[in-house]
Amino acid sequence: MALMHVDFFSHVLGLNCQMDVILPQKNQGIGIEGRGRESRCPVLWLLHGASDDHSIWQRRTSIERYASALGIAVVMPAVQLSYYTNMHYGGRYFDFAAEELPEIARDFFDLSPAREDNWIAGLSMGGYGALKIGLSRPEQYSAIGCFSAGNFVYRDVSRRSQPGPVQERFVNVFGVSDLAELKGTEHDVFHLAERAAAEGKPLPRIFHACGTEDFLLANARRTRDWFSAGEYEYTYREGEGAHTWEFWDEWIQVFLDWLS
Repeated sequence: MALMHVDFFSHVLGLNCQMDVILPQKNQGIGIEGRGRESRCPVLWLLHGASDDHSIWQRRTSIERYASALGIAVVMPAVQLSYYTNMHYGGRYFDFAAEELPEIARDFFDLSPAREDNWIAGLSMGGYGALKIGLSRPEQYSAIGCFSAGNFVYRDVSRRSQPGPVQERFVNVFGVSDLAELKGTEHDVFHLAERAAAEGKPLPRIFHACGTEDFLLANARRTRDWFSAGEYEYTYREGEGAHTWEFWDEWIQVFLDWLS
């Protein structure tokens, strides 16, 4: 694989941004299998979590090696603590990630625009972002991967009456400290899923995994229960582990196998 660190300007955000991009390469040297291609490259848009940036998937997993045998590209953008949302106090990170980033990346690289060749996935904050973007733009993505997350609108936030960094973060992003106020809005994954189905949009397949010791397990199971009762092709898995890279390194491989 070829690994590229890309600095570029975003007109949506009005600032310089970063993304790391993995591109397939047929001949890769000793110890790693490569695959060539005859047409535009399928692509996984891989999203980071709240404490991370665009470099984290390469630093904490072997995503380059996992993607190599599949002959796919992987695009990993940086979005700060935005929850992949047009922030109440901050940048338009949903518009950036859902609209501008794919246009820029396809302009730079020979990436396929076909729906069947595009998948979006992420962990924690990025898992919510993958659901949010994928269900808001179902005509662009054929599959969604969510790890250790769910519909954040239904996340239980303890001690709501006591201001703290989590509540302050939600105020900055969503304009509220109580996420329940966002039900039925563009931030509500269930609302987005219902809207896509009602409008007759093509519905992406969804793969969802969470660790049995993860502090977001209740949120993941609530999301599981909602999708399992609906019309989406939805796969849910639980495995031993917590909110850690050991879990995500294992389950990104399962997701890639599930895709293929």
